Amino acid sequence: MWNDRYNTDAFVYGTEPNDFLLAQFAKIPAGGHVLCLAEGEGRNAVFLAEQGYCVTAVDMSHVGLQKAKRLAESKGLHIETIVANLSEFDFGVNRYDGIVSIFAHLPSPIRKLVHANVKAALKENGIFILEAYTERQLLTDGVGGPPASAKDMFMSSDILSDELEGMQVNMNVELTRILNEGTYHTGNSEVVQCIATKCF
Repeated sequence: MWNDRYNTDAFVYGTEPNDFLLAQFAKIPAGGHVLCLAEGEGRNAVFLAEQGYCVTAVDMSHVGLQKAKRLAESKGLHIETIVANLSEFDFGVNRYDGIVSIFAHLPSPIRKLVHANVKAALKENGIFILEAYTERQLLTDGVGGPPASAKDMFMSSDILSDELEGMQVNMNVELTRILNEGTYHTGNSEVVQCIATKCF
């Protein structure tokens, strides 16, 4: 599915960073190593590299990540890309200063595993930044998010409070907002936004 979606000259989610990330990225320690989950065509990874971060982008689509590399190179930047399924990806321990999850929707068993790995992979005072759709997205006329047949992949503030237990949650809010991120994230949107810090 994702290789097919990304197999076009156009950047289907645009080339500009997610605006929640744009507003919050500076919470990640300057110059640190950042991991971008389900990064697709690279808009967020490239933006972070522009800000001086060392960036690793992981996605299951080699087509998406090839476009991410080209986008970075067009700006004279370098990002590391890793083609992997997040259920099998080696996050490591105490490796990253920041981890970014922007609309990385997964079946709940994999999502729980990923969030456990996020907690382990962050360094002390590392920052996790997440934005995702909530199930209320199905009631809007906006474009984006899992289909009704995959409700298990939506997130909520309660889900994140549970799955990020042990981290200091600095923000965890559900809200309605307008998205304008290429073809597939547009219009009225029901989202959850979360920022959490790893504290020992």
